[in-house]
Amino acid sequence: MPVAARRRVLVVGIDGVRLDTLRRLDTPHLDALAAAGFLAPLVVEPGTPTMSGPCWATIVTGVTVDKHAVWSNDFSGNRLAVFPDFTTRLREAGRRTYVAAAWEPLMTVANGGPLFRGPGRVSYVAPASDDCEGWEEADELVTAEAVRVLAEDDPEASFVYLGAVDETAHILGCGEEYERAVVRADERLGRLLAAVRDRAAHAEEAWTFIVVTDHGHRDEGGHGGRSERERTAWIVCAGPDVPAGARVGGLRHQDVAAQVFASLDCPADSHWTLDGRPFAAEPQAVLLDMDGTLVDTEALWWRTAREVAEGLGHRLTDADTSEVVGRCVKDTAVHLWRVSGTERPLDALVAELDTRFLAAVEGETLLLPGARELLGALGDMGIPTALVTASPRPVVESVLKLLGAESFQVTVTADDTDRTKPHPEPYLAAARSLGVDPAGCLAVEDSPAGIAAAEAAGCLVAVVPSLVPVEGAPGRRVLTGLQELVELLEAGRAPRGSE
Repeated sequence: MPVAARRRVLVVGIDGVRLDTLRRLDTPHLDALAAAGFLAPLVVEPGTPTMSGPCWATIVTGVTVDKHAVWSNDFSGNRLAVFPDFTTRLREAGRRTYVAAAWEPLMTVANGGPLFRGPGRVSYVAPASDDCEGWEEADELVTAEAVRVLAEDDPEASFVYLGAVDETAHILGCGEEYERAVVRADERLGRLLAAVRDRAAHAEEAWTFIVVTDHGHRDEGGHGGRSERERTAWIVCAGPDVPAGARVGGLRHQDVAAQVFASLDCPADSHWTLDGRPFAAEPQAVLLDMDGTLVDTEALWWRTAREVAEGLGHRLTDADTSEVVGRCVKDTAVHLWRVSGTERPLDALVAELDTRFLAAVEGETLLLPGARELLGALGDMGIPTALVTASPRPVVESVLKLLGAESFQVTVTADDTDRTKPHPEPYLAAARSLGVDPAGCLAVEDSPAGIAAAEAAGCLVAVVPSLVPVEGAPGRRVLTGLQELVELLEAGRAPRGSE
């Protein structure tokens, strides 16, 4: 049984980066994360001052200002003991956490702090001077220390704060020097990412990266008002549960902490009364298996294989399941030919399986519960959909009379690729035909062979087991049925892995 990858989260907070500036600049490390996941704007909520204190408190606690009570850059009177930051909550739950920053209220009792009340480990570097040069030097030292900890230690959840960009905007406005500060912050982000990649245990780990800013700036520098540029912030996220090119909407600062808990498979306690929720990443496309997933033909296929096997003097048992369920006709015929020791030609077995199965499908196929609702929901949401099956084209054409051929932009059958499930080629072909990255696709499957194909193609997988029990895993979520998937999609909570 493969060991599940150890989950880790790194949140990097870059203070005061305007979205329009970010989109204009060459920031290769942020761009790479966005390409691997998403870059999404957000708007600071009407009741939240566009100041660093309130915004960062919302980001790291997962609750809004009326709960954490940080209303300005003076944190006095806060309720952080009741609504602590995610590093403190996780440390209290026995997780290893780490924070690195240079802004006093985040780390010390200055101005009513600290925001981070009890992480497992901290790196604090006070700026030598409260100017652009002092903050650049502090960010450099913070980054160097965080690189060392990330490379040598094993924090499960980390937060690294970079403040020089914001300080530069306050002093010099949002001109060329401000843009250079943003580029330098991106370079520091790149060093943090490299430290993670170079970890000795990196191959056994599954990292989620979140980069977030707190607010924007006016052209002349400064913030605290309600202009669009001041209220516009953004989040970049990439990780094992986030499809490349994911479409997300309605993000809020309080969602960051909720996503940290979800990425660590650490469900938020309802008593915490978080206001945030994990990021709702809508898949670029949904790739649907047919037999046993949308229609009840998996049982018909097993019955067909059993009847043919009995004619050969062989009785199918659970030991045969992996060679029959989710497999194409030829694979099953080869298996029956081998285990029965028959002298019948292989082509004759293929033909008999084909004929018997098609007759059963045409006479007995029924939609599985939730299939019609799922196809309708995907159509209403405008999500491209493909049918990806190991069944031959004649069987698929028969089933499409029930499902509605118009529900699918693409159909990939056993006749359409050189290799079929459990090989990834059918899923790769479907994604290619839809013009999307397989990593941005959600595959819906029921059998181990189909799951293996989808995961080898790089898809996230939602499983609705039929004949064979299936366990959850990173990038794979086991559902109770198709109706649960409908509810998750309509709630903006597409499956992102084991939960």
